Amino acid sequence: MTDSLSSSNSSFDSASISAADQNVVRSQRSGDGGGQILASVTSRRWRDIFWLAVFMLHLVVLGCGLVVLGLNRFKKTDRLNIDRYTARFMEHHRGLTENYWPMYAVAGGVGTVIGCTWLLLLGSHANEMMKVSVHILTTYLAVISVLCFWGEQFFWGVVFATGAAFQFLYVISVIDRLPFTMLVLRKAVKMVLSLPEVMRVAYAFMLVMLLWLGLWSFGAAGVVASSMGDGGRWWLLVVLSVSLFWTGAVLCNAIHVIVSGMVFLVLFHGGREASSIPPNSLMNSLRYAVTTSFGSICYGSLFTAAIRTLRWEIRGVRSKIGKNECLLCCVDFLFHLVETLVRFFNKYAYVQIAVNGKGFNHSARDAWELFQSTGVEALVAYDCSGAVLLMGTLLGGLVTGTCSGVWTWIKWRDRVSMVGSTTMLMGMVLVGLAMVVVESAVTSIYICYAEDPLLIHRWDSEFFDQMSEMLHHRLQYRSARAREVLTHNRRLDGHIQQMPPA
Repeated sequence: MTDSLSSSNSSFDSASISAADQNVVRSQRSGDGGGQILASVTSRRWRDIFWLAVFMLHLVVLGCGLVVLGLNRFKKTDRLNIDRYTARFMEHHRGLTENYWPMYAVAGGVGTVIGCTWLLLLGSHANEMMKVSVHILTTYLAVISVLCFWGEQFFWGVVFATGAAFQFLYVISVIDRLPFTMLVLRKAVKMVLSLPEVMRVAYAFMLVMLLWLGLWSFGAAGVVASSMGDGGRWWLLVVLSVSLFWTGAVLCNAIHVIVSGMVFLVLFHGGREASSIPPNSLMNSLRYAVTTSFGSICYGSLFTAAIRTLRWEIRGVRSKIGKNECLLCCVDFLFHLVETLVRFFNKYAYVQIAVNGKGFNHSARDAWELFQSTGVEALVAYDCSGAVLLMGTLLGGLVTGTCSGVWTWIKWRDRVSMVGSTTMLMGMVLVGLAMVVVESAVTSIYICYAEDPLLIHRWDSEFFDQMSEMLHHRLQYRSARAREVLTHNRRLDGHIQQMPPA
């Protein structure tokens, strides 16, 4: 253990000597390879075809199921005579699909308005909106929790109260990182604003998502109106929600690949107006995202969001534990387990997919090894931009779910939990499609900085200096922490050796 810490310490020492020296080395290394990276775009092969087939099959099967579930209660109870298969779970409920479908329509409208408003205000008030997301989310969760307890929805009251507590603790644990995070987000917004065509892509994908949500909510409303008991309805809604989450993640990551490809091209060629940028670059990125790379997108969308969220939470807890050795040991075990998973499932893979057209796992490993070898991983770990954007997505989903939930409470009080939870997910998906535009720019900036820092310097020299300074600071911090751990372990080894034998 001491030997491994010694090697880790020496690597941190060498890495923290000078961030500027590292930048020069990386510039020389990637300067020759950049052309090869872009050249490989013209010879792409289909990747992760199995997951593409699984996703498409899932859409077909689920689509048929949604039609059946919705039609069975549309304007007539048990139109398709399905209730005979659920006789043992019957409640003799005579609800109709059209009783609940309007609540989902409200959710679709509110989520779309919030998402479109975010995109429209991206240039003028994006910074204020992100700050509101960070500071208001805790309060909003607490208020929803109180309303749930008041409405005798004790389970959801506990869920939202726990969420408010975790959100508060997380913000406290990363409060010192927020200035740098906001700096990165402002620069990402600047990049996105220089590419108005990617905004149109986001609007188009929101329209596609709305069309699917029309069918999805039709089936979900049929489930809520069905004559099954609460257990059966909840299980069906969970299955539908998992499907919606996967579908929404696939569309978000398709936008991610498109935007990442465009941002990389702009940075590599030195600006949006550069004559060297290939013609029809947006259409090429779109074509690759929905054809050869779509299987990789479907595969990565299953895991990256959950693993990334778990990593944020563990990092926040780990930084505030202090000297509690037992708790620190447990959290470190979870931390290293999640870090291993991150090596194979991370959002930076989508930039590599956009640029190189490789498979998902290959792209994820390459991106992580690039960060590890250049030291940029220290900067990525310090940045909380993904968490801040997720807070905005959660807040949009909560507002959407609240609007539909209040209407359901007025008309069908016994169905408020089912409608409120599913419409909240609808809102999160729609708002997430807007948020992912900025997140894609952030990830592309980090990949480009790791590949060739001069790409960032040529785009924004002041931002390059700020990133380099922060990277140097983080590497020095890690080096000092590694020396502290090494010294502590040496003292512990010496103490154990001095103890008399039993």
